[in-house]
Amino acid sequence: MLSPSTAAGTAGLTAVIGEPRRALLAFDFDGVLSPIIEEPAAAQPLPGMFGALAALGRLTGPVAIVTGRPAEFLLARDGFDALTTIPDFSVYGHYGLERWSTRSPRVRSLPVAADISAVRAELADLLRRPGPAAGSWLEDKGSAVAVHTRRTPDPAAALAALTEPVRDIAARHQLRVEPGKMVLEIRPPGTSKGEVLRQVMTEKGTASVLYAGDDLGDLSAFAVIDEFREAGMPGVKVCSASAEAPQVATAADLVVDGPAGIRGLLDDLRREIEGHRPVAG
Repeated sequence: MLSPSTAAGTAGLTAVIGEPRRALLAFDFDGVLSPIIEEPAAAQPLPGMFGALAALGRLTGPVAIVTGRPAEFLLARDGFDALTTIPDFSVYGHYGLERWSTRSPRVRSLPVAADISAVRAELADLLRRPGPAAGSWLEDKGSAVAVHTRRTPDPAAALAALTEPVRDIAARHQLRVEPGKMVLEIRPPGTSKGEVLRQVMTEKGTASVLYAGDDLGDLSAFAVIDEFREAGMPGVKVCSASAEAPQVATAADLVVDGPAGIRGLLDDLRREIEGHRPVAG
């Protein structure tokens, strides 16, 4: 039922199931726990997702959601209260600049040195210009800003037209650009899902790790799992697959069909742990 395509992934999943209390489970939100939609502010978890994650998380070690969204956004999602039943659960918002946990239930924020407001103004001016990117729009994430093209007549063409101008703006302000599914996100350097995952793994001292992502920004977390595997810690990289980011599926050990596949994976893992059944592979 649970069949990673790699030996390292099978070893990672076996370790998670064999010693669940020593395993860290970490997840992106958009495209993994929640379907991708045109209006990001309206995103909600797939029905039943938070309940399934809570049921699994009560059997394992630490559980984390690592996202570019503000932590408060996650706290306001439907059914979030279910996640507070996980003994060691954390939300890392703004790529780790914000943190909330069941052990410290208030949002703690690190300062943002970059002048995001100046970048936001320049991007707004860029998007007002006529051309193939007309219809693109800005999402303000506080410590970062994202340019979305999904609503345009040709999202891929709009993304291609904006890539170099957006990179130029970011470079002038010593910021980095993270491409994603019909989006270009501009944020401070040193903020990535990989850096957050490394921090959590080190802080928690876990013996194995599972990370599930769907977009290009999740590849940095996959790279950290590779580093830890080389050092002897088992781990498994899970892709919530979509046609818009095939690179993630290529880099993963286990590929499932979008958020519905992730919800099924959570249920399968819970049953494997409860039944102490071996992993097929």
